[in-house]
Amino acid sequence: MNMNKIFDIRPSTRQLDWQRLEFYGFIHFGMNAMTGREWGEGHEDPALFDPQHLDAAEWVTILKQAGMKAVILTCKHHDGFCLWPSKYTKHSVASSPWRDGQGDLVREVSEACQKFGLKFGVYLSPWDRTERSYGEGQAYDDFYVNQLTELLTQYGEIGCVWLDGANGEGPSGKRQNYDWDRYYETVRRLQPQCVISVCGPDIRWVGNEAGHTRREEWSVVPRALQDAEKTAEKSQQTDDPSFARSVHSMEEDLGSREAIVRYGGEWVWYPAEVNTSIRPGWFYHAEEDRQVRSARELFNIYLKAVGGNAMFLLNVPPDRDGRIATPDREALAELGARIAELNDLRLIHGTKWTASSAASEKETAEVLGGGAPDRGWRPSGTDTEPWVQMVLPETRAFNAVILQEHIVQGQRVEAFELWVSVENGNERDDETKNSDEWRRIGEGTIVGHKKILPLPLTTARRVRIVFKRYRGYPTLAAFQLALWSE
Repeated sequence: MNMNKIFDIRPSTRQLDWQRLEFYGFIHFGMNAMTGREWGEGHEDPALFDPQHLDAAEWVTILKQAGMKAVILTCKHHDGFCLWPSKYTKHSVASSPWRDGQGDLVREVSEACQKFGLKFGVYLSPWDRTERSYGEGQAYDDFYVNQLTELLTQYGEIGCVWLDGANGEGPSGKRQNYDWDRYYETVRRLQPQCVISVCGPDIRWVGNEAGHTRREEWSVVPRALQDAEKTAEKSQQTDDPSFARSVHSMEEDLGSREAIVRYGGEWVWYPAEVNTSIRPGWFYHAEEDRQVRSARELFNIYLKAVGGNAMFLLNVPPDRDGRIATPDREALAELGARIAELNDLRLIHGTKWTASSAASEKETAEVLGGGAPDRGWRPSGTDTEPWVQMVLPETRAFNAVILQEHIVQGQRVEAFELWVSVENGNERDDETKNSDEWRRIGEGTIVGHKKILPLPLTTARRVRIVFKRYRGYPTLAAFQLALWSE
């Protein structure tokens, strides 16, 4: 494919809005929390579901304080038990003693998200081990679309429908071939700005559930990846908690120039999501209370995921009483403090911005200081080694640089270098960077929506990014310094 066509591939509005959330939570809760299972077998007695201390507002508050911007709820897992009173099955909260059979957990979580300003998403397992029509083709697709329609029409704005490819046999011994196109049409018609994740065309699974990230995460990838997770062979087949901490084989290079040469097909904008659980399993198990990921480990995943052009989806499973356990709360609170420290970025008063080629200094400052998220800097067409520089009013210490491309114009940066100087110098100069005044402190490859580049503690007055390789021309929407506690 022509390289010019590659770098002109751009995100949809729904993709762009969702990626800007960066970090959001998964809540795995349902019948499995009552039985201590990861995968229920279906037909569990609804009388088992009776969480005595469930407070959806408390869940959302805890996740928001951790820095999350959205919540996705497992409205129905593979066991088929619905957390809302679906009129298409008796296997739901309406048949349970919880809230005297009048409860609707989907409504409680969606209203809590609205109250606290978070986006709300739904997980509706395509595999239903209770429904008798599963495996019978259109009859089951009708059932599934009916339940999907309930979720998309009764709970306000839905930001995400999260689909996996879990697949098994129905009562007749047949496997269900999911009508994905019909599911997608339903979502697009009822919630046009809603993204469809993983087994869908908008957001891509990174390829594992362990929090592993690639060195280079390209958002422009082969279209074939949009079908990769739909097949039963790619889905989890057994109730195996180790699946959540294993790294599955997948191409490490999905979008470089070398990959473009190897792949002769069509390319699409399909950004990655890193999803993992705060615990070894996805549902709560008391015996895992000592295996909760530490805030430091979670923050490192955050830096590599959000800071590596991906989104971060972290699962937090409440216990059978509906509480988020103490070890999880403590780790999330510390994680939130670390993220807040990282994101406490302000345009330093008196900073001046220069570039190898640019519009006015005022406009460049507005863009690169983070004050204009829908605008970006780009060099002139004759600028062969573009650079952008910030000149601080005094020397400052920092241990990370945060960069953002203007991805409305595509993902373009392939390699860059960072240089610093403690001297003030001439603010408009382009002095030789190999002189005694300048020293190189770091380098990187892709940027994308966001690049967080940790560095040794550095003190400087001027910081410059030099673009060494790019597709067409580089863009920059933010260029900021950060200092956080180790």
